[in-house]
Amino acid sequence: MQRRLGTDWQLQIRMAFTMALLALVYLIFAEILYRAGAGIATIAVLIGGLALAQYYFSDRLVLLTTHAKLVAPGELPHVQDMLARLAAMADVPQPRLAVVRSPIPNAFATGRDPRHAVVAVTTGLIQSLSEPELEAVLGHELTHVRNRDMAVMAMASFFSTIAALLAQNLMWAGMWGGGLGYGGGGRRGRNGESLGMILLASWLVYLVSFLLIAALSRYREYAADRGSALLTGQPSNLASALLRISGTMDRIPTQDLRRVQQANAMFIIPAARGREGLFELVQTHPNLEHRLAQLRRIELELAGVGAHRR
Repeated sequence: MQRRLGTDWQLQIRMAFTMALLALVYLIFAEILYRAGAGIATIAVLIGGLALAQYYFSDRLVLLTTHAKLVAPGELPHVQDMLARLAAMADVPQPRLAVVRSPIPNAFATGRDPRHAVVAVTTGLIQSLSEPELEAVLGHELTHVRNRDMAVMAMASFFSTIAALLAQNLMWAGMWGGGLGYGGGGRRGRNGESLGMILLASWLVYLVSFLLIAALSRYREYAADRGSALLTGQPSNLASALLRISGTMDRIPTQDLRRVQQANAMFIIPAARGREGLFELVQTHPNLEHRLAQLRRIELELAGVGAHRR
């Protein structure tokens, strides 16, 4: 039986507004590159080629860096069956299942579209959660798949990555006499001014886009939480899973946390200690209290709908 995942229009509007701001920042960045002397063809080839590479190969890179192994059809049948049932309810192709051998209870999704998606779970997640809690986590990741969040976040962060690389390379060029151009005359001075303009623009684009991408990521986590709650019909199961995962982090050895830190932005909860007290503006995930509050509101909504139907 398929279930309609209700639309949170306030959340959708915030995401659309954030993506529009990102697009504006990136257009300004491209204009600065052009005015600083980069040709249109160079910009198009550089950006287009790298963007296509990131779009098509980012999922393989994620699986490689996290040491996630694809599960054969006969392995972990209870998890595979759960994933198949939820995928049918969400009306998406069943993603492939992968396992990360780690004591940290966590999960993430990757892939450029629903037909090429992979949902990865850690061995710690399978061992520590109850069946309803595990189902809720899988529902969260399937909502990411359904909303194409992996592709959206990969493309949203692409220009930010380019800006950071440009800034780092130009700083090294300046340190080693590449000429960011303080003084000097004629062509050297103009080249230095152009490089200085690109360096400043690159850092500004990186900082602004970092904040916008973090906001977009938080909105998408809220949306995935909502999708899981509506898909399973039991928001309390996801709330319980989030609390259990979060409460485990302080007991995980530091070396284990470091091994998976490159996947923190994709995990359902970052594998790190002491994040709840940090300023949420720079975080990729909402504070746990805010996520639990949303799930309580959804539970009340569902209870109201059920009472109305009776």
